[in-house]
Formats: sequence, structure tokens, C-alpha cells
Amino acid sequence: MSRRPVPQVGGTPSRALLPTLALLTTITAVVSSLGAPLVPSVATAYDVRLGTAQWSLTAALLAGAVATPVVGRFASGRLRRPTILVGLGVVTLGTVVSAVSAALEQGFGVLVAGRALQGVGMALLPLAIAVARDALAHERQDRAIALLSVTTVAGAGLGYPVTALVAQLGGLGAAYALGTAMTGLTWLLAWRHLPGGPDETPARVDWWGALLLSAAMLAVLLAVSEGEVWGWGSPRTLGLAAAGLAGLVVWVRVTLRSPSPLVDLRLATRQGVAAPNLVAAVAGLGMYALLTLVVVLVRADEPGFGLDRSVLVAGLILVPYSLMSVLGNQLARVVRRRLGPRWLLPTGCSMFLAATLGLGLFHDHLWQALLAMALGGAGSGFTFSSLAVLMVPHVPRAETGSAVAFNQVLRYLGFTVGSALSVALVAAYGGGDGGFTAALLTLTAVWVVAGVGAVLLDRTTSPPQAR
Repeated sequence: MSRRPVPQVGGTPSRALLPTLALLTTITAVVSSLGAPLVPSVATAYDVRLGTAQWSLTAALLAGAVATPVVGRFASGRLRRPTILVGLGVVTLGTVVSAVSAALEQGFGVLVAGRALQGVGMALLPLAIAVARDALAHERQDRAIALLSVTTVAGAGLGYPVTALVAQLGGLGAAYALGTAMTGLTWLLAWRHLPGGPDETPARVDWWGALLLSAAMLAVLLAVSEGEVWGWGSPRTLGLAAAGLAGLVVWVRVTLRSPSPLVDLRLATRQGVAAPNLVAAVAGLGMYALLTLVVVLVRADEPGFGLDRSVLVAGLILVPYSLMSVLGNQLARVVRRRLGPRWLLPTGCSMFLAATLGLGLFHDHLWQALLAMALGGAGSGFTFSSLAVLMVPHVPRAETGSAVAFNQVLRYLGFTVGSALSVALVAAYGGGDGGFTAALLTLTAVWVVAGVGAVLLDRTTSPPQAR
């Protein structure tokens, strides 16, 4: 059998290229976020507390945060296409591992390991954006970048009800088996339609920097997620938190001095890039805190708190979020065209703030949660579709992958912290309805920081250079 020739960047792109890229980012988002509506079910199946079960989500987010800069540098040049294919293979392996563990309801550590492998898929979004920038013409390029940026949000929201339904009908193992089928199909389409990358030597990967970043983040997240059990003032909690923060400081210092850093921190503070990076980190934290807590609300059955609904309803609660994120993407394009780009980030943050505040104050009925999710989804689509579009004009073509990858790292770090911090805040405030409300009211502060920071940083932004 003759080998199919690989399409190359610079030639006429396949009509199926953009749908393939969109499917790639959507499916990897679905698989990477499989943990959110399933966390209470994981806690029950493995007989672990909710905060521990949350690691079935946090592990994927942490792996995505660390894998993104590593994959982004390793996949530069001619290795981009094979890296995407190998990455999808790793995700598929992760779904198989988790499916087996969940079907047997044994080996919580094995389940978490499989979820970490699935998180590698989150590193493929910057590569998809780099393919779109190289292969598509200017007008199609802007639309493609905005579309790919929002598919990660829409994919998570649309995937929640599907996986929740499968989990309710066939158990946890069936939900992860569905992920195997979806990523397998995506791999076939990527193999068929993805073009090869430019013939350039791949960049050097700072493996020690990746290891240091992983260890530092893991220490901080362990302190946050397990502080309730160990005691917030215990030597173990304080020691891990201090070690993790010290590790992050060391990582920043080493990165700034390295001739080939894992991520280019100087590029992150460039005019036109700093504001999207700030909002990516804060919006990631606030988004996953909101998604995590609404699932907790829907599944909880405590005196005076919780809606006591099934895992399927917990999945369906996020359908408005997903649908409105697509509408938010379209609304952002209208606002950008008519009012200019400076209104994008503050407006998106304001929508998120209203959703978080509304859910914190009004959560006695299912329709209130649905309304909060719809508003949050609009803010999510509005915000995340704007980030790459705002950044790319200020970044040289050769540095697109690095800049977008770092923005993704900040977003995924925000996802990871938000996932762990939200549950910890509820517990720290005493749990129940009071803890839930106090946690969400506290989280509204992050949107104030993001909105005000975006306005202040945008004042120093120069007009974008022509590409």
C-alpha cells in the first residue's frame, strides 16, 4: 500500500483542515474536562472525600499546564505534525487507563494517572492555532483563531451532558471509554488532513524547568486541596505551600536567565500581550471555580443546601454555558468591529463577575443556576475568544506558538488553582450554604482584578504592527 503524501504548509489547505482543527481542540477539551461533572461519582465509587476526588480533574489541568510549554517548544518546525499525532495518542492511552480503573472501581491513583495523560491534550491548542496561522489567509486566519480559542470552552460545556449521560447509563468506565472513541476518531482525521510544519530545527526544551514548574505547582495544589484534612496551620500544609511558592520564584529567576527558557517571560509582558495574559490567568481561575461549584451545588444534598440532582442534571446544567460561549464569541466580534478591541476584556470580565455574584446570592432553584451558567458562558466565550486575537497582531510570526502557549499555560494554571481552591474555600468558610455563598463572593474579587488590570495595561498598548 502506497504511503499517502503529507500536505505541506504553503500549499492550498484542505477544506477539511479548519473542521479538523476545531474537532481536535473541542475533543481534547471534552476529554480533559471529563472530571468536572463526574467528581462526586468518583468520590462515591472510590470511597474518597470530595476534595481528594477533585484530583481526577486537577491532575488533567496540572498536566496540561506543564505540557503546554514543553510541547509548544518541542513541536516547533517540522515536528509539529508528528507531535500533534503523538499527543492525541497519549490522550487516547489516558482514556483507556482511566476507563479500566473506573470499570473496576479500584486504583484511584491509576485513575488520576490516566487523567494526567489526558491533560496532555490541552497542550495541542497552541499547535492548532499555529497551523491555522501558517495555512490560512488573513481573513480566514482571524476567524479561525477566534473559533479555536473558544472551542475549548464550548467543548467542555457540550461534553459535560454527554459524558454525564453515559456515566449514568453505563458507569464511570463507559464515560472514559467514550473519550477513547472520540480521540481515536480525531487522530484519524488529523492524520489525514494536518499539513506538515515548516522545515525548521525544533527548539531546545528546558526539561529541568518543566520538572521544577511541575513540582512547585504540585506542592501548592496539595497544600490547597488537602489543607482541610491536614489542618491549615499544620507544618505539612505550610511547608508544602512555602516550598511550592519558593519553587515558583526560583523557576521565574532561572527562566529569565536561561538562553532557551521553557517559556519566554519577557515576551509575556510585551505591549499588547500583558493584558491578555493577566486575564487568561484570572479568568481561568474564576471559570473553573464557577464550573466546579455549580456542580457541587446541583449534586449536594445537605440540610439547607444543595439541589440533590443526578449526575446527568449536573452535566445538563452546563449546556447553557457551552451554547452561550459560542454566542459570546460572535458578540465579541461585533464589539471589536464597532467599538474597538479595548472593550473586549473588561466586558467579558464584567459578564463573568455578574454570573459569579448571581450564583453566590441566588441558588435555591435550578433555573437560577441555569441563568448564572448562561451568563457565565457568554462571558467565557467573549473573553477567551478575544485573548489570542488581541495577542497575535503584537507578536512576530515566529513567536506565535510561544506567545499563545504561555497564555495557555496561565489559563491552565488558573483552571488548576480554581478547581482546587473553590472546594477548599467552601470548606474553609464552614461548608453548606454559608460556605458556598462566601466562597463565590470571595471569587468575585478576581474579576475586579482582571477587569481593572486589563484597562490599566491596555493604556500602554501601542497600535499593532502589520503582519
